[in-house]
Amino acid sequence: MARPDRPESRTIFVCQQCGRESPKWLGRCPGCQQWNTFVETTVTTTATPSRSTATLNPPQELSRVTTEAGERLPLPLTEFNRVLGGGLVPGSLMLIGGDPGIGKSTLLLQVAALATQAQGKVVYVSGEETQHQIKLRAQRLGIKGENLYLLAETDLEVILSQIEELSPGLVIIDSIQAVYTPGLDTSPGSIGQVRECTMRLMHWAKHSGVPVFLVGHVTKDGAIAGPRVLEHIVDVVLYFEGEPFSAHRVLRCVKNRFGSTNEIGVFEMKSEGLVEVANPSLAFLSQRGEETIGSVVVPVLEGSRPLLVEIQALTNPTSFGLPRRTANGVDFGRLLLITAVLTRRTGLKLGNQDIIVNVAGGLKIGEPAADLGIALAITSSFRDAAIDPELAVVGEVGLSGELRAVPQLERRVNEATRLGFKRCLVPKTSARISPLPKDIQLIPASTLREAIRVGLQVN
Repeated sequence: MARPDRPESRTIFVCQQCGRESPKWLGRCPGCQQWNTFVETTVTTTATPSRSTATLNPPQELSRVTTEAGERLPLPLTEFNRVLGGGLVPGSLMLIGGDPGIGKSTLLLQVAALATQAQGKVVYVSGEETQHQIKLRAQRLGIKGENLYLLAETDLEVILSQIEELSPGLVIIDSIQAVYTPGLDTSPGSIGQVRECTMRLMHWAKHSGVPVFLVGHVTKDGAIAGPRVLEHIVDVVLYFEGEPFSAHRVLRCVKNRFGSTNEIGVFEMKSEGLVEVANPSLAFLSQRGEETIGSVVVPVLEGSRPLLVEIQALTNPTSFGLPRRTANGVDFGRLLLITAVLTRRTGLKLGNQDIIVNVAGGLKIGEPAADLGIALAITSSFRDAAIDPELAVVGEVGLSGELRAVPQLERRVNEATRLGFKRCLVPKTSARISPLPKDIQLIPASTLREAIRVGLQVN
């Protein structure tokens, strides 16, 4: 019989995507539905004595709790501050993910260099690159590196001892999957190591009041490896997105305990690094040609920012029995809904057509205010009819073919006016804007059929 104070070992299987545990190996994880993700792991349990009733943080009445936390620490990077909600929060733990080569390390190295101006020492911990490799990137970006300390280390114990000795104002870990703690008998990058290292860094950040950035690898479907483990621990989750052959990058927030999750930041990758895009609408429309068949401009909202984006559509008779539907930048289910409404309510024969919809610039649109733009782009391509190049459209499409109101129409119309659009097709129920813009004409429509009739130059 084993002694109660002697450590006992047992073998379990842990999913490397969601952290689900199982006493036996499974081909498919019941939690995240991924195949071949269970890895055998040895867990050591030790009976621990009962804890003392005295705690370091006794319960406090809410009315007596003081907000002594420091103010946000803004960086001289407007787009980055916008996504974070105004700047860095002391003691926060932030996770940033993105596809390999998208520019995560470049962005954080620039952030580290800028943070030295306001917060003093910054420690950049790299578990995948040597100090020489980071120096070469810094030279390309024009970063001199005063008060920016590089640490090429993967042992968490060494990392914590070094950053405690330096007492920095910001810490960057690139990446969390490369860091390990010797106390766990598992390989770096495993779900146990990622969870334990993140928890240790979280406790250190809260205790010291120093903000910490973590870089997370993504899986083949675009999610951060071990998302349910990491995203529940950290305070902020950011995704760095962009098309592989496009220079534009979008920094999107999907979780923020200190601000809104709807904000985005737009950057452009140049030879000197990532440069802020002060006017994203103009950047996304800069390559729009004079040919407006299958192309329409839609004012969308990303957080508090109105953006004008170009939605393109192409229809072509299918060469197979089953037509294809391809959606880049828009929700696939939304595309199927709009196609069905066009076929049923407007009489378009799309049953034998391949339909491809794309948002130019690599931006992803999730709000239904772009429904009318998608519908007009598909109709324009199918009828080979041009859309007025000075027309912007916005509206949600219902299943019966009616156009529904969209929120904050005034801000959308003002953004279209600022970029020189003369007309804006809007739902009739939300066409009353006060004060009425002077340099743009509002064209109301109550149904999708009516919007197609007034939106296309050729019937």
